[in-house]
Amino acid sequence: MAHQSDLIANDILAYLKQQEEKGLLRFITCGSVDDGKSTLIGRLLWDSKMVFEDQLASLEADSRKVGTQGENIDYALLLDGLQAEREQGITIDVAYRFFSTDKRKFIVADTPGHEQYTRNMVTGASTAQVAIILIDARKGVLTQTRRHSYLASLVGIRHVVLAINKMDLVDYREERFNEILDDYRKFAASLGFAEIRPIPISALNGDNVITPSSATPWYQGPPLLEYLETVQVPDNAQGKPFRMRVQWVNRPNLDFRGFCGTIAAGAIHPGDEVEVTSSGQKSRVARIVTFDGDLPRALAGQAVTLTLEDEIDISRGDTLATPEDRPHHADHFEAKLVWLHEEPLLPGRSYLLKAGSSTAPAQVVDLKFKVNVNTLQQESGGKLALNEIGVCGLSTAKPISFDSYRENRATGSFILIDRLTNATVGAGMIHQPLLDSRSHWQTIEVSRESRAALKGQTARVLWFSGAQASGLAVFTEKKLHSIGRHAMRLSVQHLEGEALGATIQVLLDAGLIVLIDGTAAAAAQIRDRFADDEFFQIHLAVGQEPAPEQAALILSEELGAPTELAERLVRELDL
Repeated sequence: MAHQSDLIANDILAYLKQQEEKGLLRFITCGSVDDGKSTLIGRLLWDSKMVFEDQLASLEADSRKVGTQGENIDYALLLDGLQAEREQGITIDVAYRFFSTDKRKFIVADTPGHEQYTRNMVTGASTAQVAIILIDARKGVLTQTRRHSYLASLVGIRHVVLAINKMDLVDYREERFNEILDDYRKFAASLGFAEIRPIPISALNGDNVITPSSATPWYQGPPLLEYLETVQVPDNAQGKPFRMRVQWVNRPNLDFRGFCGTIAAGAIHPGDEVEVTSSGQKSRVARIVTFDGDLPRALAGQAVTLTLEDEIDISRGDTLATPEDRPHHADHFEAKLVWLHEEPLLPGRSYLLKAGSSTAPAQVVDLKFKVNVNTLQQESGGKLALNEIGVCGLSTAKPISFDSYRENRATGSFILIDRLTNATVGAGMIHQPLLDSRSHWQTIEVSRESRAALKGQTARVLWFSGAQASGLAVFTEKKLHSIGRHAMRLSVQHLEGEALGATIQVLLDAGLIVLIDGTAAAAAQIRDRFADDEFFQIHLAVGQEPAPEQAALILSEELGAPTELAERLVRELDL
């Protein structure tokens, strides 16, 4: 390393003991594109002497090759290691770095500023205690600044450093600093932050990063590193009721049966009573087993194996809790949801909900409202697009155990997984349980809309006319099937007139997308049976052939092969 403690050479055991006793702070850097997040962390690592000799040599070479600072060192390259990041000069993935000072240990997450990578910012923020929100002094508060601030508040971060960066480019003017600070405080007034610490910095030059800068005599607060070393972030997880989700049932032989997991909250001792929240069965802890031997006490954050005095049924995904203060156990609850996928959320579509080690099929029953990240106002909407945030009601196929996210981040959070692709599509924070879905099924209204919502789609008729219409209908059905839509293709050769109309109505009432290939004349005869928003004619034109006036979409073979046309119409009709 470029610098190391004298204790390493003189007394390695004392050094390790010192490191063990230091407190750990997790923080993130976030903000808009090119606000200097990676450069700031690189500067922190550089100035705190936490760069290894081989890293230093590599950094100097990389700065000359792909850096953005001319002959000077580009500190951002300490974090941006992917080839695509270096080529574009941006951050794409979350980069974690560990460093320490004489007072504290740190784990920092450098998160991307581009809107399309907001999902990676949520990942980094989910375990952070402090957020450093960077703002370019030239640009002020931007949309992505607001989005990241709201997300930081959403995941439970209560301490924020407002690092107004690139002050050297605005001549270190106090007026500009105060103007940005006033704008941000007006926006963040309702976000619930316990502290907003404004610091004027120049990450590139090191102003107010490690030591106070003479360029800002009007700023009397601490530099960034001093604040990070001294900020008090209360961690009351150990004082909360005991919670542990079982990750693995350890049964190496007939004489041992232990339940492995990380304690999410509270403390546990041998002899303490615990309850399985799914069944209500109770027992007492016999032993707290670890690799280093049995413990007399285990605290939140420790990974342990518990053995019980009684043989009771416990499986992976079950939650052990103190009987006097049990978590909620329900299959219907309200949560805030951050959507992380290009394919939008559609209420009624089935997903997998994963909360800790517990997984269950789930549906978003209703989208109550979306949150506008610019104004923080509630907006109505039928779906959530990529990076949008909303409050939803969710229903699971089986009850799960949880706390409110405000009470416990570990047991109040979950992710949604697409059942076809296994992609993580959403991250959620539970507010509260709602009426148990099993107790109000009698009040559910069963209709065409509810059946379609259950399939995550809208019931529609797609009538294909023109040359090669049959082939286009076949490929469209295959495309719909590949993305999880429920569709049925009919042939007019076997159904005509009243029989055709009645069959289509039955399939629509079942919530299906109905595909039919027939003539334009036949479409005109049957169109009046359906509403304008449920009947769509797609005409495949050839040459100069005139297209029907009422066709919702006119395609030509010149636009591509049938497979390409099928993908296009699915996209344009938002199926």
